[in-house]
Amino acid sequence: MAEGADGLTVDAARPEAAEDPKGREPERGPDREKEQAAGEGRRKCYVTTDKIRYGDTDRQGHVNNAVFSTFLETGRVEILYAAEARRHCTGASFVIATLSLEYLSPLFWPGTVTIETSVTRIGKSSIELFQRILQDGTHAANGRTVIVQVDDVTEKGKPLSEEMKAYLKQYHN
Repeated sequence: MAEGADGLTVDAARPEAAEDPKGREPERGPDREKEQAAGEGRRKCYVTTDKIRYGDTDRQGHVNNAVFSTFLETGRVEILYAAEARRHCTGASFVIATLSLEYLSPLFWPGTVTIETSVTRIGKSSIELFQRILQDGTHAANGRTVIVQVDDVTEKGKPLSEEMKAYLKQYHN
């Protein structure tokens, strides 16, 4: 049994023990938004899924550690490149400034993962995301990413529009 930085206890042998002690339970299915209970308040995050492929595994039969970053990318792309978001950041792209990944439990093929993405900070031109990767209710990893919006022509930081900030606030915790 291991305890992650967010205080969640993970026991791979008993998936039900991996549930968040605050009662959060992942919703299944692609491209879904979900409200989650977080203590006394409500927390909303963007939820999507991704397929685990046979080629994602390593010699031990686990999903290779590098693939976890790909799952985080799936969550980031879903929230940042959704049609509503793209309307608010024309002429700009996002680049990663910082990415940290905390492994809590192995992932296995075959199956899918659920990726929960929430916004923890909205800056002038940057966004900080917190993500959770889950498989069959087992909390497998946490990711934190700082992303900067850059101008496509100058390749320098470009301030987020007020509309983009409003879009992101719906997932802000």
